[in-house]
Order: sequence, then C-alpha cells, then structure tokens
Amino acid sequence: MNWKRKTDQAIIKELGNRIRHKRIQKRFTQSDLAQRAGINVYTLQKMEQGQSFNVSTLIQVLRALNELDQLEHFLPPVEISPMDLLNASERSSKRVRNPK
Repeated sequence: MNWKRKTDQAIIKELGNRIRHKRIQKRFTQSDLAQRAGINVYTLQKMEQGQSFNVSTLIQVLRALNELDQLEHFLPPVEISPMDLLNASERSSKRVRNPK
C-alpha cells in the first residue's frame, strides 16, 4: 500500500478497517474488545468506521488484541552504525569555550 498518496483521513479509515478485521479474525464482538481494551463500545465503533481516535486508544485496542508488538513495525528503533557512533564520539567536545 502506498501510504504517501493517502490523506490523513484515508489512513485513519484504513487503520480502523484493519482493527475491525483483526477483531473479527480473533472472534471478538465489539463489546468484547471494548471491554478488554477498557474503552466504550461507541469509541470502538467510531474507530472501526474511520473516525479520528487518539494514540492511547490505539494502544489499548492493540493490547487487547494481543497485537501491541505491531508497533515495532510502525516505527522501528533507529540503529546507529558502529562507524557513525565512533565518528560522533570523536567529534564531541570535551569542554565548551566562550567565544570572544
């Protein structure tokens, strides 16, 4: 999927669809998932319909679906290469001098 070509609203709608499909795949009703996530059923319905939701709600729902590890794919940790780390340590100053 080309996320770059999608509007913000289209991305939110796609996330809602994916959550709905995952919920159905795991055989949860909306009520079951909402209760497990600690959110209102109405909030989950809005989420699945593609209406805006906050990150906290997304985390709660992913945790209830046992899919929290998917966040690792969302923004993987930045890894610094050993050479970049070495170069950065060589460039760092040992002290700061006042310019005159």
